[in-house]
Amino acid sequence: MEAGHSVTAREPQVDRRVTVSEVPLPADPTSSVTLDGPPVPPAARIRLYTPDEWEDFIREWVTALKESYVQIKRLGGAGDKGADIAAFKTDRQFEGAWDCFQAKHYSEPLGFAAAASEILKVFVSVLEGAYTLPDSYQFLAPRGLSTQFNMLVSKPTALRERFLVRLVEGDTLVKGLDAGTTDAVRSAAERTDFAMFRSVEVLDALTTHSHTRWHAARFATSLPARGDSEIPPGEYTPDEARYLQQLLAVYAERRPDKITTLDSVANVPKLSSHLQQQRVRFFRAESLKAYSAAAVPPGTFEELQEDIHAGVIDVAEGDHADGYARLGQVLTQVGSLDLNRHKLIGVTDIDDRKGVCHQLANEDRLIWVEEA
Repeated sequence: MEAGHSVTAREPQVDRRVTVSEVPLPADPTSSVTLDGPPVPPAARIRLYTPDEWEDFIREWVTALKESYVQIKRLGGAGDKGADIAAFKTDRQFEGAWDCFQAKHYSEPLGFAAAASEILKVFVSVLEGAYTLPDSYQFLAPRGLSTQFNMLVSKPTALRERFLVRLVEGDTLVKGLDAGTTDAVRSAAERTDFAMFRSVEVLDALTTHSHTRWHAARFATSLPARGDSEIPPGEYTPDEARYLQQLLAVYAERRPDKITTLDSVANVPKLSSHLQQQRVRFFRAESLKAYSAAAVPPGTFEELQEDIHAGVIDVAEGDHADGYARLGQVLTQVGSLDLNRHKLIGVTDIDDRKGVCHQLANEDRLIWVEEA
C-alpha cells in the first residue's frame, strides 16, 4: 500500500429464617442470577455478596475515584495487615503515599468495636514496618456504620480519644499485645490526625461505581449511551494498513486494468464508494472497542470478536468466485449471527459487526484474496 495518500471521503420474597448475608451471589459479576419478582436493586444486592465479592466491588469502585492512583491492589485475606484494598499514589507503593480501603461485610452495621480492631492493626503494622501510615483509611460496609460509630467517625478528635481509652492493660482490644507495643501504639495514635479514618456511604459508593466499566454487568443495568463513532480521517492511518491492503487486493483482482494502488480505486466509482463504506465500518468497530473499555468488563469486546470470527470463518474459507465475492458473503453472514448473549449487542448495529470483520482482517484472521 502506498502511505500518505488522501481519500475523499418490588423487593424479593425471602425466607426470613435465613439472613440475606447467608445467600451469596456468583463471584462473576457478568453471570446472571434468577430470582422471583422484580430485579434486586444494587443497594440490596450488595448485601448478598460474599466477603470476596464485596472486596471485588470495592476495588472496582476505587478505579472511579478522582484520585490518580499508580496502582490498585486487592490484598484482602490472611496476612493483609488491615489493608484489604491498597491504592498507591506513587511507584514507592507501601513506602510512599497511599490510601487504604477496608471491606467489612457484616450482617449488621459496622460498630466501633470491630473498627477499633482494624485501627489498631494499622498502627501495629506501621510500627512493624509493613507499610507507612496511609493518607486515608476508609471503611466500607454494605449495611453502613452503626449510628453511634457513624457519629464518632465524623468527629476525628473524639474518635482518637475513644480509641486511646481502649489502649490499657486488660482491655480486650490489646489482648495479645505486650506493654511496649501498646505504649508505642498509644504514642503514635496521639500524634495522628484521626481525620484519616473515614466512612463511605453505600449510596455514594454505588453512584461512583456506576461510572465504572463493571457496573452494568454487575447490577444488570443498561449500558451508558455510546455516543457518536469516530469518522475516518482523510489520510490513511498506520492502524488501518493491513485491512486496507487486503481491500486493495480485492479491488485489484476484480479490476486489474484500472486498480494498482489505493489512490487508483478512485478510478472505479463503485469500488471507491465501497472502500469509503468499509473505512466507516472499521472506525465504527474501533469506536465500539474504545467505548467497551469504559462501559463493560475487560474482555467483553474480545469475546464478541471471537464469536463473530467463529460465525464467519467457515464462509471466509469456502470457495468463492473471487475476493470481492468472499468479502460480500462474509459481510452478509455476520449480519445474521445470533449474538444476543453479548452485553454489547444492545449498542451494536450491523455496520459495527461488519467493521469487526475488518478488524479481524487487519490481524490477518480473515483473508479476502488467497495469496499464492
